[in-house]
Amino acid sequence: MPTFTLTRTVPLPLDEAWRRITEWPRHGTAVPLTRISVLTPGPTRVGTRFTARSGIGPLAVDDPMEVTAWRPPADGEDGMCRLEKRGRVVLGWAQIEVRPGPGGRSRVVWQEELRVRLLPGAFDGVVAATARTVFGRAMNRLLRGD
Repeated sequence: MPTFTLTRTVPLPLDEAWRRITEWPRHGTAVPLTRISVLTPGPTRVGTRFTARSGIGPLAVDDPMEVTAWRPPADGEDGMCRLEKRGRVVLGWAQIEVRPGPGGRSRVVWQEELRVRLLPGAFDGVVAATARTVFGRAMNRLLRGD
C-alpha cells in the first residue's frame, strides 16, 4: 500500500488555493486520459461522490470516491478534505490540506494511499513513483489555474 505526500507553496490566498484544488471536474483536465463525473449535486460536502475514469476504451478503470471530511479554510484557518476511494480496482484514500504559508502564500499538502487490487506489493515502489509524478503534475496545473 504505497503512500505518498506532495507539498506545494503557491502565491494564492487560502480560499483560492482551496477552490482550485477541490474543483473536481478540473482534475480530469489535469490528469492525462481522465474524465471526472460528479455524481451528487453541489456544492461539495461530506457525502459528495464522484468518479475518475482513466484510460482508453475497454482499458479504462473507474476510481469512485466519496468525500468523508470537508472543512474549507475560514478566518485564516487550515482547510482539509478527505476522500475515500471505493472502487473495485483502485482503493485507498486521499487527504488534501490547505494551510497558511510564508508571506501570505498558501501551502497545499496532498497525501494519498493508493492500492491497486490484485497488484502484488512488489510493485508498490513503481505505483508510488508513478503516482507522485502524475499527481504532482496535476497539482501544479490545478494550482496554476490551467
